Amino acid sequence: MTRMFRRGEADSGGEDLDLYQYAYLAGGGLRVAESVVVSLTERRTLSLGAARLRVIGEEHPEHPVELAVIAACPRSKPVREVIEAVRHSSEVDEVARGLVSLGLVRRWRRKPTRAGRRCLAYGASAGRVPAYALHGPAALVTGSARRGSLDTHLVPDDLGRTLIRMGKALDDGRGHGTDSSADGGGIGGGGGGGD
Repeated sequence: MTRMFRRGEADSGGEDLDLYQYAYLAGGGLRVAESVVVSLTERRTLSLGAARLRVIGEEHPEHPVELAVIAACPRSKPVREVIEAVRHSSEVDEVARGLVSLGLVRRWRRKPTRAGRRCLAYGASAGRVPAYALHGPAALVTGSARRGSLDTHLVPDDLGRTLIRMGKALDDGRGHGTDSSADGGGIGGGGGGGD
Protein backbone atom coordinates (compact mmCIF):
# COMPACT_ATOMS: atom_id res chain seq x y z
CA MET A 1 0.00 0.00 0.00
CA THR A 2 1.26 3.51 -0.79
CA ARG A 3 2.03 5.80 2.13
CA MET A 4 1.07 9.47 1.79
CA PHE A 5 3.54 12.26 2.62
CA ARG A 6 3.33 15.96 3.11
CA ARG A 7 5.67 18.15 1.10
CA GLY A 8 7.88 18.87 4.13
CA GLU A 9 8.45 15.15 4.65
CA ALA A 10 9.63 14.66 1.07
CA ASP A 11 12.36 17.25 1.43
CA SER A 12 14.00 15.36 4.28
CA GLY A 13 15.23 12.57 1.97
CA GLY A 14 14.37 9.98 4.61
CA GLU A 15 10.83 9.06 3.62
CA ASP A 16 9.81 5.59 2.63
CA LEU A 17 8.26 5.30 -0.82
CA ASP A 18 6.83 2.18 -2.40
CA LEU A 19 8.68 0.09 -4.97
CA TYR A 20 7.01 1.72 -7.96
CA GLN A 21 7.64 5.26 -6.75
CA TYR A 22 11.33 4.43 -6.41
CA ALA A 23 11.25 2.82 -9.86
CA TYR A 24 9.73 5.99 -11.33
CA LEU A 25 12.48 8.09 -9.76
CA ALA A 26 15.09 5.73 -11.22
CA GLY A 27 13.77 5.42 -14.76
CA GLY A 28 10.34 6.93 -15.31
CA GLY A 29 7.27 5.12 -16.59
CA LEU A 30 9.23 2.48 -18.46
CA ARG A 31 11.06 1.43 -15.30
CA VAL A 32 7.76 1.25 -13.40
CA ALA A 33 6.23 -1.05 -16.02
CA GLU A 34 9.34 -3.26 -16.11
CA SER A 35 9.46 -3.41 -12.31
CA VAL A 36 5.82 -4.47 -12.07
CA VAL A 37 6.41 -7.32 -14.54
CA VAL A 38 9.51 -8.48 -12.64
CA SER A 39 7.80 -8.21 -9.26
CA LEU A 40 4.70 -10.14 -10.36
CA THR A 41 6.86 -12.77 -12.05
CA GLU A 42 8.94 -13.22 -8.89
CA ARG A 43 5.72 -13.62 -6.86
CA ARG A 44 4.50 -16.23 -9.39
CA THR A 45 1.46 -14.19 -10.36
CA LEU A 46 2.75 -13.98 -13.93
CA SER A 47 4.51 -16.58 -16.01
CA LEU A 48 7.20 -15.44 -18.44
CA GLY A 49 8.08 -17.77 -21.28
CA ALA A 50 9.24 -17.18 -24.84
CA ALA A 51 8.98 -13.40 -24.31
CA ARG A 52 5.27 -13.71 -23.48
CA LEU A 53 3.44 -13.05 -20.22
CA ARG A 54 0.53 -15.00 -18.85
CA VAL A 55 -1.38 -14.66 -15.57
CA ILE A 56 -1.04 -17.88 -13.58
CA GLY A 57 -1.37 -17.01 -9.90
CA GLU A 58 -4.37 -16.65 -7.67
CA GLU A 59 -3.00 -13.48 -6.07
CA HIS A 60 -5.16 -10.38 -6.41
CA PRO A 61 -2.71 -7.47 -6.15
CA GLU A 62 -3.90 -4.24 -4.59
CA HIS A 63 -1.52 -1.76 -6.20
CA PRO A 64 -3.17 -0.04 -9.20
CA VAL A 65 -0.09 -0.47 -11.41
CA GLU A 66 -0.02 -4.20 -10.72
CA LEU A 67 -3.71 -4.40 -11.59
CA ALA A 68 -2.95 -2.59 -14.87
CA VAL A 69 -0.40 -5.28 -15.79
CA ILE A 70 -2.85 -8.06 -14.94
CA ALA A 71 -5.51 -6.36 -17.08
CA ALA A 72 -3.02 -5.87 -19.95
CA CYS A 73 -2.43 -9.61 -20.35
CA PRO A 74 -5.67 -11.56 -19.87
CA ARG A 75 -4.20 -14.26 -22.12
CA SER A 76 -0.64 -14.86 -23.21
CA LYS A 77 0.72 -11.59 -24.57
CA PRO A 78 4.17 -10.36 -25.67
CA VAL A 79 6.12 -8.76 -22.82
CA ARG A 80 6.96 -5.66 -24.88
CA GLU A 81 3.25 -4.99 -25.59
CA VAL A 82 2.35 -5.29 -21.91
CA ILE A 83 5.20 -3.00 -20.85
CA GLU A 84 4.30 -0.37 -23.47
CA ALA A 85 0.61 -0.46 -22.52
CA VAL A 86 1.34 -0.06 -18.81
CA ARG A 87 4.10 2.50 -19.35
CA HIS A 88 1.56 4.92 -20.84
CA SER A 89 -1.31 3.99 -18.52
CA SER A 90 -3.21 6.29 -16.18
CA GLU A 91 -1.96 4.20 -13.23
CA VAL A 92 1.69 5.05 -13.99
CA ASP A 93 0.66 8.64 -14.58
CA GLU A 94 -0.89 8.62 -11.09
CA VAL A 95 2.43 7.44 -9.61
CA ALA A 96 4.11 10.40 -11.33
CA ARG A 97 1.47 12.86 -10.09
CA GLY A 98 1.95 11.60 -6.54
CA LEU A 99 5.70 12.18 -6.80
CA VAL A 100 5.08 15.66 -8.23
CA SER A 101 2.89 16.48 -5.24
CA LEU A 102 5.69 15.33 -2.93
CA GLY A 103 8.16 17.59 -4.73
CA LEU A 104 10.23 14.64 -5.90
CA VAL A 105 9.47 14.97 -9.64
CA ARG A 106 9.18 18.09 -11.80
CA ARG A 107 5.68 18.85 -12.99
CA TRP A 108 6.33 19.34 -16.70
CA ARG A 109 9.28 17.20 -17.68
CA ARG A 110 8.50 14.49 -15.13
CA LYS A 111 12.18 14.17 -14.20
CA PRO A 112 13.35 13.77 -10.57
CA THR A 113 14.12 16.93 -8.63
CA ARG A 114 17.18 17.24 -6.39
CA ALA A 115 15.00 16.02 -3.50
CA GLY A 116 13.87 13.09 -5.65
CA ARG A 117 17.44 12.10 -6.46
CA ARG A 118 18.35 12.34 -2.77
CA CYS A 119 15.35 10.21 -1.85
CA LEU A 120 16.30 7.56 -4.43
CA ALA A 121 19.91 7.53 -3.25
CA TYR A 122 18.76 7.17 0.36
CA GLY A 123 16.39 4.32 -0.51
CA ALA A 124 19.07 2.54 -2.55
CA SER A 125 21.72 2.88 0.16
CA ALA A 126 19.28 1.65 2.81
CA GLY A 127 18.56 -1.45 0.71
CA ARG A 128 14.90 -0.56 0.17
CA VAL A 129 15.05 -0.59 -3.61
CA PRO A 130 15.59 -3.83 -5.55
CA ALA A 131 18.29 -3.77 -8.22
CA TYR A 132 15.75 -4.21 -11.03
CA ALA A 133 13.91 -1.05 -9.92
CA LEU A 134 17.18 0.90 -10.01
CA HIS A 135 18.76 -0.54 -13.16
CA GLY A 136 15.96 -2.30 -15.02
CA PRO A 137 15.65 -5.99 -15.93
CA ALA A 138 19.30 -6.09 -17.03
CA ALA A 139 20.19 -6.15 -13.32
CA LEU A 140 18.63 -9.62 -13.07
CA VAL A 141 20.89 -11.24 -15.67
CA THR A 142 24.03 -12.65 -14.11
CA GLY A 143 27.04 -14.53 -15.32
CA SER A 144 29.06 -14.45 -18.48
CA ALA A 145 26.13 -13.67 -20.78
CA ARG A 146 26.03 -10.06 -19.54
CA ARG A 147 29.63 -9.55 -18.47
CA GLY A 148 32.95 -9.69 -20.18
CA SER A 149 36.00 -11.50 -18.92
CA LEU A 150 36.84 -10.83 -15.29
CA ASP A 151 33.32 -9.38 -14.78
CA THR A 152 34.51 -5.86 -15.50
CA HIS A 153 32.40 -4.57 -18.38
CA LEU A 154 28.61 -4.66 -18.59
CA VAL A 155 26.93 -4.98 -21.96
CA PRO A 156 24.98 -1.73 -22.58
CA ASP A 157 21.20 -2.02 -22.10
CA ASP A 158 20.48 -0.59 -25.54
CA LEU A 159 22.84 -2.92 -27.42
CA GLY A 160 19.98 -5.07 -28.71
CA ARG A 161 18.13 -2.08 -30.15
CA THR A 162 21.35 -0.83 -31.75
CA LEU A 163 22.02 -4.19 -33.38
CA ILE A 164 18.45 -4.38 -34.68
CA ARG A 165 18.77 -0.89 -36.22
CA MET A 166 22.09 -1.87 -37.81
CA GLY A 167 20.56 -5.03 -39.25
CA LYS A 168 17.63 -3.09 -40.69
CA ALA A 169 20.00 -0.57 -42.24
CA LEU A 170 21.89 -3.38 -43.95
CA ASP A 171 18.71 -5.11 -45.13
CA ASP A 172 16.82 -2.04 -46.32
CA GLY A 173 17.57 -2.72 -49.97
CA ARG A 174 19.84 0.25 -50.57
CA GLY A 175 22.74 -2.03 -51.41
CA HIS A 176 25.24 -0.64 -48.94
CA GLY A 177 27.84 -3.25 -49.63
CA THR A 178 25.45 -6.17 -49.31
CA ASP A 179 25.16 -6.94 -53.02
CA SER A 180 28.57 -7.73 -54.47
CA SER A 181 27.27 -8.03 -58.03
CA ALA A 182 25.78 -4.53 -58.10
CA ASP A 183 28.88 -2.72 -59.33
CA GLY A 184 30.76 -5.59 -60.96
CA GLY A 185 34.05 -4.19 -59.75
CA GLY A 186 34.65 -6.15 -56.60
CA ILE A 187 37.31 -5.25 -54.11
CA GLY A 188 40.69 -4.09 -55.35
CA GLY A 189 39.61 -3.96 -58.96
CA GLY A 190 43.02 -2.75 -60.07
CA GLY A 191 44.77 -4.09 -63.11
CA GLY A 192 46.56 -7.36 -63.09
CA GLY A 193 50.24 -7.69 -63.50
CA GLY A 194 51.99 -7.90 -66.85
CA ASP A 195 52.73 -11.22 -68.39
